[in-house]
Amino acid sequence: MGLAGGVALTVFAADQALKYHVVHRLALDRVLAIDVWPPFLNLRMAWNRGINFGLFAGHDHWLRWGLVALALAISAAVWVWARRERHRPMVQVSAGLLVGGALGNAVDRILYGAVADFLNMSCCGIDNPFAFNIADVAIFAGAIGLALFAGGGRGKPA
Repeated sequence: MGLAGGVALTVFAADQALKYHVVHRLALDRVLAIDVWPPFLNLRMAWNRGINFGLFAGHDHWLRWGLVALALAISAAVWVWARRERHRPMVQVSAGLLVGGALGNAVDRILYGAVADFLNMSCCGIDNPFAFNIADVAIFAGAIGLALFAGGGRGKPA
């Protein structure tokens, strides 16, 4: 499985477990808001049917399956690329973060028709109206990591 696979599996499992707990066990899909440590950490249910920040949310059906297909294609491409090239461990971790997060959000779209976003953080007088999830953080961190650490020579599979 390698480092990238282990990271991807860990991110995917943590994301899906937390989403299940928050949406179903805490019933956030019904109560819609739980203050955990206001204003720093709150749970706010948001079903993202679009891209980032709900962009293109009005095109549910074709966008849902298009985004699932795109997430699978990008995950496969990053996975194949990471396995073919000899990279430093930070590149493998970054690839695993991106793939695990993308697959976590793709599963949400398949199961719910939308991505379950629920983490809301505000600070310092700024009221953040947006919600996100662990997969979103992993995708962002993985993309930044790949941008910072990828590059260099070719080598044998890791």
